Amino acid sequence: MTKIGLVGLGYWGPNLARVLNQSRVCDFVACCDLDAKKMEQTVRQYPTVQPMGNLDALLDSDVDAVVIATPISTHYELARKALEAGKHVMVEKPLAHESALARDLVLLAEQKERELFTGHTFIYSPPVQKVKQLIDAGELGDLHYISLSRVNLGLYQKDVDVVWDLAVHDISILLYWLGESPIRGASFGRACVQRNKRDVAFLWLEFPSGVIVSNEVSWLSPQKMRRTCIVGSQKMVVYDDTSPDEKIRIYDKGVDWHQPQTFGEFQLSYRTGDMVAPYLDNSEPLLREVECFVRCIEKGEKGMTSGDFGAKVVEALELLQASPLDVSEVTVATGEVTPR
Repeated sequence: MTKIGLVGLGYWGPNLARVLNQSRVCDFVACCDLDAKKMEQTVRQYPTVQPMGNLDALLDSDVDAVVIATPISTHYELARKALEAGKHVMVEKPLAHESALARDLVLLAEQKERELFTGHTFIYSPPVQKVKQLIDAGELGDLHYISLSRVNLGLYQKDVDVVWDLAVHDISILLYWLGESPIRGASFGRACVQRNKRDVAFLWLEFPSGVIVSNEVSWLSPQKMRRTCIVGSQKMVVYDDTSPDEKIRIYDKGVDWHQPQTFGEFQLSYRTGDMVAPYLDNSEPLLREVECFVRCIEKGEKGMTSGDFGAKVVEALELLQASPLDVSEVTVATGEVTPR
């Protein structure tokens, strides 16, 4: 089986260690972290795992692949070093902190003929995949707009703001659903607690197909919310990831426009039909993600969250970062928002 080493045992690392050990398609053989106590704890929990004093020692071992779960600012350097050592690499989201660096990793992986994979776990969740099926099958009709809310209290990150921490999930989901990258974007936010790091932000995107998107993200909310509304010309879907029973609800609702048969005003009719909550598989997304990574290595397949996909997510994040809508830079006059 594919031998895998895990780099990073902080917030997300223990979850990866659990599924790597649980999976029957790979062999979790080594771990590495700057904190010796975290490595000791991992080895106690998984006695067959070999602790490595540093990354060089892990890369010099016989591992076939490396999973990186370290702070975002370190992703590029560690992933590049692992690829240069001839290892297959899975990097937790986002792939890198700059799109140019993400593209460099994609190119290097191609040159080395190694798999580069990005850990966008939500793409492997049954509710997200169900919505993708509905969109691709045309059941929703023409997509009009999508609104997303991803808010909670914390966890504050040290090296990135709320957009790079939370919105990265929603951006990856949107790119997966729509199969295209945004052409326009803007962001509006505020740093309430930490200086120079937005902990609340509102994002807007437009896609080539005409779909528009609004996205609210926050580390400063009294309630945890993971709610998405997808509005089509035929049906509408509400995806609530916090719902224990009905994460997907499909509404046969809409507004129909009728061309007048005689001289007169057009007419609108409001359609209200059934609500359906489809059955969803309960398999764990993280385990499915890891096993997809291994399958890509062994069969030479391109995964849904390949390095190229991860780079596109970073490019979308940079589009939002490059187009801020700052409240200090606008004035309101005659009902219009006008830049100063």
